[in-house]
Amino acid sequence: MKIEPFHLRLSRPLETSRGPITTREGFLVSVEYGGVYGVGEASPLPGWTETVEECQTALGRADEVAAELDWGIALAKTQATAARHGLSLALAEARARTQRVPLYRSLGRDEEVTTVPVNATIGADGSPEEIAQLARAAVDDGFGTLKLKVGTNAVEEEVERVRAVRDAVGEAVAIRVDANGAWTVETAQRALTAFAALEVEYVEQPLAATELAAHAELRGQVDIAVDESLAIYGIDDVLAAEAADVVVLKPMVLGGPDRAVEAARAAREAGVEPVVSTTVDAVVARTAAVHVAATVPEVRPCGLATAALLETDLAPDPVPVEDGRVPVPQEPGLGLPERP
Repeated sequence: MKIEPFHLRLSRPLETSRGPITTREGFLVSVEYGGVYGVGEASPLPGWTETVEECQTALGRADEVAAELDWGIALAKTQATAARHGLSLALAEARARTQRVPLYRSLGRDEEVTTVPVNATIGADGSPEEIAQLARAAVDDGFGTLKLKVGTNAVEEEVERVRAVRDAVGEAVAIRVDANGAWTVETAQRALTAFAALEVEYVEQPLAATELAAHAELRGQVDIAVDESLAIYGIDDVLAAEAADVVVLKPMVLGGPDRAVEAARAAREAGVEPVVSTTVDAVVARTAAVHVAATVPEVRPCGLATAALLETDLAPDPVPVEDGRVPVPQEPGLGLPERP
């Protein structure tokens, strides 16, 4: 295994209720499997995954296990989710390249999928007028779905931001709201009542990740999505608790594209909609997430339009956004135009 560290800056901080995200660092993971090389990405995001140091240690241990035994055992023993994502993706890409099919087909989708719809993400900082201006610009760029970060201000201020966006973009544009677990039950109930009148599509992670039962009780006015809860409980527990109408699946947080695909299938079987997102990943993991989204029939707009958030990247972007959609590479494996 080849493990190469990288460090990328965001073009501007992404403000969330858990603090700003300003940089992304991690490791490129290259493995040889069946005589073919595959590349993966391990980009830990503390609070969602293990730390960078823990990720590096886990990758080193996986390399040792693979050298003594095999890659399957190394993958099974890797518990740190970002590290497992890097290894799982590298192995999955090698298999897809061996099969001479794009990654999404190797992951189980038989039909050809050429594009995936995506949403625009707007940070939590700014006045209602400034947020509305960013929303109008996103719609002008072709986005039909907007996700607004909230949770850093009083709920009344957040409602005014959402109202300003609704007034600016009209009724045809879908609006999602992401609180990143910032609210209490009482605050969330007040927000949901206001958001229902503004036709918000869903509210993502309104409560702390541990409050599955409380999320279940919030359902009814506006659809509830969970994100961070999946890092603690896993898809089976979330579905059993009936805590969500939508699950936001981050392959980096779940531990790999294979786990994300399995979670999406389980959600659909339970009548819950899966949406695929990134943790503001670099090009390798971001492209892999597009392939994961392509395995979901009629997938809703996903949180994959994050390349513009990075000041620099590891390789040219094979999945640029156009009119609110990203292309799905059809070359064997990930379909990166250049190997990072």
